[in-house]
Amino acid sequence: MFTLFTSGARLAGSFHAGVVGPLLAARLPGLRYSAGRLGAGSDVLGLDDPVSRDHDWGLRLAVLLDECDADAVPAVRRVLGELGGSFAGHPVRFALTTDPEPRHRVEVATARDFATGLLGLDPLGPLGAVDWLVLTGQSILEVTAGPVFTDTATDLMRIRERLRCYPPEVELYVLASAWESLGQALPLAGRSAGRGGQFQWRVLASGLCATLTHLAFVLRRAWPPYPKWTEALFARIPGAADLADPLAAMASAPDWPAAERAFAAAASILLGWQRDRGLPAPGHPVIPFFGRAYRGVDPAIAAGLRALITDPEVLALPPGVGSLEQWTDHTAVLSSPGRRAALAAAYRTWSAP
Repeated sequence: MFTLFTSGARLAGSFHAGVVGPLLAARLPGLRYSAGRLGAGSDVLGLDDPVSRDHDWGLRLAVLLDECDADAVPAVRRVLGELGGSFAGHPVRFALTTDPEPRHRVEVATARDFATGLLGLDPLGPLGAVDWLVLTGQSILEVTAGPVFTDTATDLMRIRERLRCYPPEVELYVLASAWESLGQALPLAGRSAGRGGQFQWRVLASGLCATLTHLAFVLRRAWPPYPKWTEALFARIPGAADLADPLAAMASAPDWPAAERAFAAAASILLGWQRDRGLPAPGHPVIPFFGRAYRGVDPAIAAGLRALITDPEVLALPPGVGSLEQWTDHTAVLSSPGRRAALAAAYRTWSAP
């Protein structure tokens, strides 16, 4: 039935088809629910491999009900509490790094509660600009990227559709902030190299590569994942192959002039993507920086994007700050739904008149 290595998503689908689905049909006939491999884990993104089996990998599944059927959640949990033994050579009950008690790993909840737990906010409630900015691509992918094996309910797909991409004016703000960030960092790298900082310009070039990659995801309306999976999902973006070479050249450049040329090539490709979407993309992205021997980013790019914003909430946001994952890469913040949600207060403070 299975090859030497079977992906966690395929295993979850077979577990639902062979065990969980028939059990629910027999004990709770007529139950409406969605079942899929959702949440944390490389297998949700289809990126697990044999190494992934060393922790938190196995027979994992989410069974999600609509809000109107929330009263049935306890009954579903009781029925699935009978699960045990093994399936396809894998134990049904096993420990996780966050929970050392061996138990079955079929999570039962309403789709709303499940998604809220991952996102840190209610995806079926009102979402303002600040709410979108404290979400991360990884948290959204945990709700939207995994395979769904059955779907007789409706809330999960409503949530997944709502999280498909940023609202237009929030997206404009995030894009403008990316270009402003590039404009701040590029001349710093050039200045560092000009003063002999052979280590420092490489540190700054690495950050520029990360910002360019994030910008590529946003321009293609794709959510960026947790950093260790970025390259794999980046490769799935339309046009990524064209961008990969200049990014690689920048990351491995022998000197700053070569890195700066690679940056200009990558930024030009991204500006072309922006132009193809009908968004402002004036001239060339790289321009002289106050007549010095290195360059900066044309501020007209960000200004053109900001000029399209009319939403008062977005207009009040501090220019250049962008989304939470644009101004911090700290895992302890980005991986915590509660901490992310709490930082909405910072945006509102910054936006206060």
